[in-house]
Amino acid sequence: MHTQIQWKNMAAFMRHGVFKTGQLVSSKNLLAKSYATKAEKRKGIDRKVGPKIDSAAQSLAAKGFLRSQKEYFPPPDLESKLLAIFSSVVGTTTNETKVSDINVRFKLFSECSNQIGHTVPNSMLHHIETLGDIRNFYNTPIDVRTPLDKMRNMELPENLHVQYEYHRFHPDTDTLFGGKTAFNESSTIVTGLKYKDKYPGHVQKIKMPHL
Repeated sequence: MHTQIQWKNMAAFMRHGVFKTGQLVSSKNLLAKSYATKAEKRKGIDRKVGPKIDSAAQSLAAKGFLRSQKEYFPPPDLESKLLAIFSSVVGTTTNETKVSDINVRFKLFSECSNQIGHTVPNSMLHHIETLGDIRNFYNTPIDVRTPLDKMRNMELPENLHVQYEYHRFHPDTDTLFGGKTAFNESSTIVTGLKYKDKYPGHVQKIKMPHL
């Protein structure tokens, strides 16, 4: 029974776990790099500590541009606003000044959020230790466009054409060949609420062969 539970746990690691070293978890390296038991340590046997599983971080990194974020571009008077906030809250404007007091940090982040209209997310609070870190954060723009949308404003090669609005076949509008489709057994069904009105679908009538 104990062996079955071990292998079930191992199977779960193999499905979902990825080591920071880039190696997939397998039964071989999981057993070889596991922690040593108390009995083994008493005998002088010590195993290497296995690398931590970081699949969640890798998943977020892979789809970073799809996360819900608010667009932000530094305002032209950003530096003057930061200087005024730093002087009134901290009493200095040098980049090397550390902000460690909790009450000062709270007041500083609140003033920046209210006057600039951009808030430091919770996931980045521990990265900001000095006034220079705050400057870097507020000078970094956030572009929420997908890579495809960014290509609209890019100078593309002459031999590259991007069709941003895709075309869906419909027999009532595509009459070049009498409303006939090249895929006789494929229907164009639009299920999403966002695109149902924009792209009308149709059910392709399949003609049964005569036997």
